Amino acid sequence: MFDRLSDRFDDIFRQLRGQGRITERNIDESLREIRRSLLEADVNFNVARSFIQRVKEQALGQQVAKSLTAGQQLVKIVHDELIVLLGGNSAPIRLADHPPTVIMMVGLQGGGKTTMAAKLARQFKEQGRPALLVAADIYRPAAIDQLQTLGTQIDVPVFSTPPGTDPVDICSQGLAQGRATNRSVVIVDTAGRLSIDEQMMEELARVKEAITPHEILFTADSMIGQDAVETAKRFHDLLAFSGVVLTKMDSDARGGAALSIREVTGEPIKFIGTGEKVEDIEAFHPDRMASRILGMGDVLSLVERAEAVIERDKAAQMEERLRKASFTFEDFLDQLQAVKKMGPLDQLIGMIPGAGKAMKGMQVDDNAFGQVEAIISSMTLEERRRPQVLNGSRRKRIARGSGTTIQDVNRLVKQFQQMQKMMKQMSRNKTGKMGKKFRMPFPG
Repeated sequence: MFDRLSDRFDDIFRQLRGQGRITERNIDESLREIRRSLLEADVNFNVARSFIQRVKEQALGQQVAKSLTAGQQLVKIVHDELIVLLGGNSAPIRLADHPPTVIMMVGLQGGGKTTMAAKLARQFKEQGRPALLVAADIYRPAAIDQLQTLGTQIDVPVFSTPPGTDPVDICSQGLAQGRATNRSVVIVDTAGRLSIDEQMMEELARVKEAITPHEILFTADSMIGQDAVETAKRFHDLLAFSGVVLTKMDSDARGGAALSIREVTGEPIKFIGTGEKVEDIEAFHPDRMASRILGMGDVLSLVERAEAVIERDKAAQMEERLRKASFTFEDFLDQLQAVKKMGPLDQLIGMIPGAGKAMKGMQVDDNAFGQVEAIISSMTLEERRRPQVLNGSRRKRIARGSGTTIQDVNRLVKQFQQMQKMMKQMSRNKTGKMGKKFRMPFPG
């Protein structure tokens, strides 16, 4: 989402790198460009102005450290102020002392509120906190069906009532059901509208009074931009919501809403949606997001994604196989499928420090995974475990079975053999240093 903003920041800081110290003149020029970049990214005007003022005060009030150039110093100041702008510290869900924890989802129609409710329910379930979803959106066609479908998909029960039931009664009955069935969390999916209206807001206020939620989460579509900021402010004025969840953070939107809502409402961003699947959700960490925006990567989030899809026992077994240089196509296929579960390649690359800039302009094709999988899946068990038996006729059969060419198969086998050599070298070299460079074993 922040690619364009990251590129602009990178250009601005590059211009400062050759200068030995920060002066009022060069800082004014740089901040003017930063302000323009923020406004182009749809950051609220007042938020951008306040941010620039804080950065300027910090920059002019500091002496540049001997180990830093003017550009490096400004990057550090902007990074620190971005963290403040985004909330400072991460803000987890406040759990009730006596379950269930009641979470009320609010927002406009089409913002991804229902899907986000299911994502949260799935996350709580994986943490050992069984959830109940309450279908209280009786106005949007198929809203209840959508929530029930999602509930079935994640194996979380959904409470609903016959048509014509008042939404306040639905929420009250749903909460009672959650208590009766010993649910740790009750997530209420309230109705949204295409725009804010008094009737909707009054209904939400009545629901809040009836169920006294521990958290009210405002769901904002990251693609709306300035409108999302104004909408969030109006919702906060009436409901005093306790947190924000941002959806569609995997889109190519400008991202200004994410940088503005926290400042305008004073409430923390708690979660972000990173895709359409129910597992595509991340806790929001201001420091990590600031690093992503400035192109510094996000190694911690990358590690967390890996830990979520790779079992510790399997990882230990894989490490042992790598050390013994007995890595096979079967092992490689397992690792490939684990990486696919971590998310789109462009997202993963963006989390690796420096990788995003190094691969700027290159096409990152997730379909390359599919081709590799098809080739390996067309091999027999013996061929996967003993690649050395892959003669010409076998490769021809594999190409035919996978819908690829013999050249594709040959390329993968060659790259795999290179990787096996690398593994042997690493197992022999205790320091793990490599004397040669090897390409990643992906086709292309």
